[in-house]
Amino acid sequence: MSRFDRYLLSQLLALFGFFALLLVAVYWINRAVGLFDQLLSDGQTAIVFLEFSLLLLPNAIRLVLPVAAFVAAVYVTNRLLQESELVVMQATGFSSFRLARPVVYFGTVVTVIHLILMNILVPWSNAMLVTRQQDLSQDMTARYMNEGQFMHPATGVTLYIREITPEGELHDLFLSDDRDDSSRTVYNASSALIVRSPTGPRLLMLDGTTQQLDRENRRLSITRFADATYDLGAIIKTARERPPSPRELSSLVLFFPDGQLDASDPDTADAITQEIHMRFSQPLLSLVAPMVGFSFLLIGAFSRFGLWRQIVGAVLGLILLQLVSTKGISMAMADADTWPALYAAPLVGCLMSAGLLWQSQRPRRLARGAAG
Repeated sequence: MSRFDRYLLSQLLALFGFFALLLVAVYWINRAVGLFDQLLSDGQTAIVFLEFSLLLLPNAIRLVLPVAAFVAAVYVTNRLLQESELVVMQATGFSSFRLARPVVYFGTVVTVIHLILMNILVPWSNAMLVTRQQDLSQDMTARYMNEGQFMHPATGVTLYIREITPEGELHDLFLSDDRDDSSRTVYNASSALIVRSPTGPRLLMLDGTTQQLDRENRRLSITRFADATYDLGAIIKTARERPPSPRELSSLVLFFPDGQLDASDPDTADAITQEIHMRFSQPLLSLVAPMVGFSFLLIGAFSRFGLWRQIVGAVLGLILLQLVSTKGISMAMADADTWPALYAAPLVGCLMSAGLLWQSQRPRRLARGAAG
């Protein structure tokens, strides 16, 4: 690697680190605000919020990597052009394709980071998030049990608890179940406990009454009980044993399922195909995005007013790549056989960059009258 390559690569990496940190912070804060309200409203602690926030970071980083690489390339290229450093290198005989070599090195570094995130860290964080959500969904006291207020855990179900002791005992419970069109049942209990079972949490009510209204016969039945159970899992969405999603497994496991996934199932096989190609096509955007930004700015001549036209063109080029990528993802999600569409955006970016670099080293015509 020549001295010029090392110099430009160091500039790109330094600015990339700054912009990546800035964009990740903006995205993380935006997600954290909604997560904070959701978890605290469910009765969770700040420690749980911090844990969930940290698990969101790998996904946030992989989303901003192409944009951060693009912004770094545009910023560094614009500064070097304004300071005539790239002009000097062109005067020494460097072609546009030779000038782009350190940008390719830079894009390769970012792509490797993106690949590690997509194939290892993001699946791990997704799996951890699902596990923690399942753990929290079993904690019914924290999620749905709030004393002194009427709660509606499901349509047609109303729950009221006067007091919840530190030991988790519920005092003076009222539960109305109006989900059945033919009848309505109301439970009143002086105390209750939440117990876990293989099918989900159950409500153990002590010393109470059951009032059941038969809508057809207009008949009310009242039953006193010493203890009765109510299946909370039927009204509250709780975690169930399920096979892991491809999003939660590393790429090595996707290539060799080894019993964790039923690859013989057509739907599962399609999901695996989509996920694998997604993990290898999206990181390629981290390679072409800085190339597009660099190539657009290189076609502009020196101007005291800056290269704002080329910068606008580079931004529009990045938007075009994102539109092509979004369209390719939607096509692949609809039909796994269209997975080559996932690579359309990186291909378009490569062709766009090559065309702009070729255009930038063509002799520029002088404006009319300039030679007169």
